[in-house]
This record gives sequence, structure tokens and C-alpha cells, in this order.
Amino acid sequence: MTAKSIRDACAMVLLTLFSVLVESSAHAAEVKPAAWQADWEKTVKAAEEEGAVSIYMTSAFESVFRDGFQKKYPKIRVTSVVGRGFQLGQRVMSERRGEKYIADLCITGNVTPLTVFHKAKILEPIKPLLVLPEILNEANWFEGKHHYNDPENRHIFVFEGTPRAGDITFNSKLVNAAEIRSYWNLLDAKWKGKIVTIDPLVAGPINTPQIFFYKHPELGPEFLRRLYAETNMTIVRSDDQLMDWLSTGRHALGFGARDVDKAMAQGLPINQFVPNHMKEGASLATYNGTLSIFNRAPHANAAKVAINWLLSKEGQSTWLEHNAKTFGQYDSLREDIPKDKVLDLAKRVKGGRYLWIKTEWIDDIETIRDLVKKALPVKQ
Repeated sequence: MTAKSIRDACAMVLLTLFSVLVESSAHAAEVKPAAWQADWEKTVKAAEEEGAVSIYMTSAFESVFRDGFQKKYPKIRVTSVVGRGFQLGQRVMSERRGEKYIADLCITGNVTPLTVFHKAKILEPIKPLLVLPEILNEANWFEGKHHYNDPENRHIFVFEGTPRAGDITFNSKLVNAAEIRSYWNLLDAKWKGKIVTIDPLVAGPINTPQIFFYKHPELGPEFLRRLYAETNMTIVRSDDQLMDWLSTGRHALGFGARDVDKAMAQGLPINQFVPNHMKEGASLATYNGTLSIFNRAPHANAAKVAINWLLSKEGQSTWLEHNAKTFGQYDSLREDIPKDKVLDLAKRVKGGRYLWIKTEWIDDIETIRDLVKKALPVKQ
């Protein structure tokens, strides 16, 4: 055998061995699941053995879990306690004082988890429980990152970021939106005596725009003072009265209105400014979209499955679909899902100018109320 034939034979053997190794490696990759997938399958199996998950939530999510999560995971029974944030906070803390550990998760707004649960140190970190790659990929989220509502950025996951242009409602027959492109335009003499507001000195929806105006670098305390001092606002304490006076044209503009979307759906001449209509931009707040897990959760694996489902594309899309049934007034922080069912009044737009409303700013509300009280005319 010549030297050349020997070299050729060796080369053939090496090529054959290389092909076998490549094929074996490819086959092993196909057979062996990724680490995350093995973790996920193990978690789902353990969750189904637990058989239940207890979620304390606002009413907006009850149907989401009933019609979405429960159908996908029929072996994990969802037990829900529904209420407003402060009610859920009171219940959880009452149970804890009685050494009852019932709740696994809480889905609510941004105040109670921070001021009650986090302060009491009864929350576990969320990030170690995130398994699905589509959730862990922060490029899929607003600003290219996960958002949290606690100082450590660990315990209170924020999945909602809804913009509002001052929550200003107007009669569309009396107001040409194109004429008002800055919040300062509200101080124009033509609107004096034509603005109605829910009592600005009580807690409620009015607080978010007040904080936005107060903290905005181009508005600030001076704008807020002049807004209440110079416009001769009419103060009411009933949302029904406010909406009636706006829709009938008794007043042109209103602050603090609830259920504006329902009024619009009924065909009333009511509208709101869309985010970024004003040159100063819009507020960005979490009204109903934070997720927390309690320590000593009785169904830890089921809670982990519920967390990943809610934050997944499927879960967030399901939420927005149900949200649309109540007029689509909130927006998800996921950027890789369709937003066609979110109203323009509540939808973030690319390149929009937003001021995040920080939960700790609620500490300024008494200062704001004092400013407003002093600004209001004596007759009020």
C-alpha cells in the first residue's frame, strides 16, 4: 500500500468518525431538553400534585385565570379572593397575625404590595421563579428591562404601564382638542368657569394627575396652584354628577372622572386626550398590574407556574383580551404582543414622552392637598 493510499484511508476513517460524532451530538441535543425546559416540566408536575393555587387579586383578573390559566392547567385549581388593594392587604395581614398562610400570590395595584406587604417583609423574590425564556428575555419588555416596584428590584414585578394625559375628560362638542396642546392651555381665560372636578382634597383617581402635575419638571407646584386658583373650578363629590354635567355641556372639561370609556361606548359626547397629545407628554402608572409572591406560600410550585403563565405572551395577551371587554383601559409592559385591543387612550406609543409615577411619591399627597386647599377660592 502506497503512502498516499494510507493517508487517504486515514482521512476517510477520521471523516467517518467525525460524522458519527456530529450525528450523535445532534441526536443528544434533540433528545435532551434544555435546562429551563426540564425545570419547567418538573415544576408543572409538582404543581399538579399540589393541585391548587391561591391568588388574591383585583376583579380584573378573576376571569383571566378562570378562562385562561384554569383551562390550560385543569389539574391546578385556582382559588381566588377578590377585592381592592387595601382590602386584600387587610385580609392578608389579618391572616398572618392569626398564623394562617393561605395566599400564594397577589395581583393588584402598586400601593398595597409596597406599603403593606414589602414593609412587613412577607414577600419572596420573583426573578428566581422566572423560567420561560420569552419572559427572561428583557428585550421583550418596555425599556428593554423588567420593572419592579420595590427598592431592591426583586419582590414586586410590574407588568402594566398605562399612560394618561392628565386624566382630563372633555365634552367633544365644546372642546376642539387641537386647540389644547399643552397643559398650560387649560389656564386660558376661555375655560374659566367651564371646568368641573371631583373633590381634589379626597383620595381617588384625582391623585395620579395631581402627582403628575406636581412632579413634572415643566409644570410643577406653580402650574398646580394656578390650575386651582385661576380656573374657577366647580367641585362635585359624585362621579355621576360630573359625567352628567360634562355630557350635557354644562361644563366643558373635567378632572377625576371614572368610567369615561363606558360613557364613550354609550355614544355620549365625551372624550379624553390621548397620551402625548400634550407637548409635556403623559404620566405612566401602574393601576392594576403588579405581581407578588408571599413567603411561606402553601402552593409554591403552582404559584411558580401561575407567575410564568401570567407574564408569558399567552398570559399577557389573555389579560389584554379580557381587558378589552372592559374597554381596554390598561396596557401591558410586554412589547412583543399585539396591542390592537388596547384603546388609544391607554396605549403607549413608540417614542412617546412619559413620566413614571413612582409609588413613593404618594408621600407627597398631603403636601399637594395643602397646596390645592390654599389655592382654591374661599367660596369653595
